[in-house]
Amino acid sequence: MKLEEAHQKLKQIENIPFGLLFTAKELEYMKTNKGRTGQLLEFALGLHLSNTNLDFSDGELKTNKCDKLGNPKETIFITQICTCIDDLFLKKHFQEMNLYEKIHNILYVPVMKEGRPESWMFLPSVHIDLEDPKFIGIRKQLEDDYYNICDQLEEKVLTSLDGFIGTSNGKYIQIRCKDFKNEDGNYSPIYSELYGRYVSNKNHAFYFKKQFIKDIRFYA
Repeated sequence: MKLEEAHQKLKQIENIPFGLLFTAKELEYMKTNKGRTGQLLEFALGLHLSNTNLDFSDGELKTNKCDKLGNPKETIFITQICTCIDDLFLKKHFQEMNLYEKIHNILYVPVMKEGRPESWMFLPSVHIDLEDPKFIGIRKQLEDDYYNICDQLEEKVLTSLDGFIGTSNGKYIQIRCKDFKNEDGNYSPIYSELYGRYVSNKNHAFYFKKQFIKDIRFYA
C-alpha cells in the first residue's frame, strides 16, 4: 500500500472514538498491551503486519500517544543503531543511512489517550515528505541533527571514562539506550569494527524528540 492511499483512508476514521471503531475484545486488549493501538490502526488501514523495513511500499507509519490537543506525551522510536555504528562514526552521508530511509516519508498519527479506551481516538494525521519543498526546514534540521549526533558519539567514545557512546541529542532526533535482557539475562552490547572494541554495553536507537512532533503538527 502507498502511504498517501493510507492517509486518505485514515481521514475517514479520524476523531471517531475507539468505542465506535473497535470491538470490546480489541479495546480490552489495548488496556494491557501498549503496542496494540498501532497494530489496530494497521488493521484498520488494511496493512498486513510484516518484518519488512517499511510499513508502506514508499514510507513509514508512526503513531504516538498525545493529549486531546495533540501534544505529544512520548518520544517516537525510529531505528536501532547496532548495525550502523561505524557508519555513524564515519559520518556516512545522511541520505545513504537507514535512518533516512525510515524518516524521509512518514505518515504521523497522533493517538489521543485520555479517559477510558472507548473515548480514545486518532487525531488528524500529518504526511511528512522530506523531498517536498515545504519541509525543507524540517529536513535541514534533521540533517544537522544527524551530523551533530555523529560528532557527539565520536567524542564520547574517545573521551568518556568508560569509552561508551551514551545519549546524544539534536533538536529533533536523539540516540539513547533501547535494550532488554535476553533469555540469559544479558543485554546486547554494540561492537565497533572501526575501534576494535565494544562502544556500549547496551543497544541504542534513534528516536524522534517531542519537539519534532510539536513542530510538524502545524502541517496537519
